[in-house]
Amino acid sequence: MPIEHHALINDFPEYRERIHDLKMKDDRFARLMDEYHELTKHVEHMESEIEAVSTQVEEGAKIKRLKLKDELYAMLQA
Repeated sequence: MPIEHHALINDFPEYRERIHDLKMKDDRFARLMDEYHELTKHVEHMESEIEAVSTQVEEGAKIKRLKLKDELYAMLQA
């Protein structure tokens, strides 16, 4: 099964310019975005079984990523 890449720009293409602006001007947004991308890489490794972990660990990482994504989305809408 192919792994879906969850880059913020792919998930919210309508906010491409806003993502770039916030990344350059808002330290908190930039930090959260970096954390989101690192967590996404980690989840993708778990999904592709490059990194062997329990289902609980994988689901926990996905939940954390979703919470980060929700927070970033709220900042994009502000």
